[in-house]
Amino acid sequence: MLEFETLLVDADGPVGHITLNRPEKLNALSRTVLAELTQAARAMDDVPEVRVVVVGGAGRAFCAGADLADFAAMATGGVADPHAASDAGRRMADAIEAMRAVTVARIQGRCVGGGVVLAGACDLRVAAADAIFSIPEVDLGIPLAWGGIPRLVRDIGPVRTKDLVLTCREFAPDEALAAGFLTRVVVPQELEAAVQSLAASLAAKARLPLAATKAHVNAVTDGMVQPGRAFADAAGLIASLGDPESLEAAARYRERLG
Repeated sequence: MLEFETLLVDADGPVGHITLNRPEKLNALSRTVLAELTQAARAMDDVPEVRVVVVGGAGRAFCAGADLADFAAMATGGVADPHAASDAGRRMADAIEAMRAVTVARIQGRCVGGGVVLAGACDLRVAAADAIFSIPEVDLGIPLAWGGIPRLVRDIGPVRTKDLVLTCREFAPDEALAAGFLTRVVVPQELEAAVQSLAASLAAKARLPLAATKAHVNAVTDGMVQPGRAFADAAGLIASLGDPESLEAAARYRERLG
């Protein structure tokens, strides 16, 4: 496998791993991370023996969402191609979802904003019972982008999507499980074992029906919500980064974070 600056990636046998490796930043999704996730997802398809890929985060968080430093740079004109930068998260989520292998998200600690989108792009999601979910984009003065809205509508329905995205409130794994976003919730000390057991069980199945089932389900749900249309998300992000009221909201959010 290729070497990455911000990821730990291995593909030894039928179970591969893609692990966000910025624990000091709670695995925030910088432009580099997004580009490497896209590259790693495509590289996994070049390893025919891999049937299952576990997507996780090193340290105490799955993912703290988008790296706010990138949004600050885009708002101040510090990014040469803001549209490409704004669309990097959608490209990442599409690449994760398009992987041939079945993907399992292993979620511990914080799963925030873009981290929820990353998890939502995976096929199955297992979380520790003390994980904390939130989608704070509206409080940040930006719309939830990266294909997050259609994927949430697909998984939990339009009403719950509006509730969680508009209120920006935190929600617990039990609520996410009841809503249909999570596959399983386990006690924290059993998370790794539960994920590895699930991955091994899937990897032991015949390759053809495993891949065909994933492709069939994705084809059906694509016809329902068409997450591919989310390419227009980038325009909404760019517009919000130039809107005075949205910028004020972002400043207030950062103040609350300290």
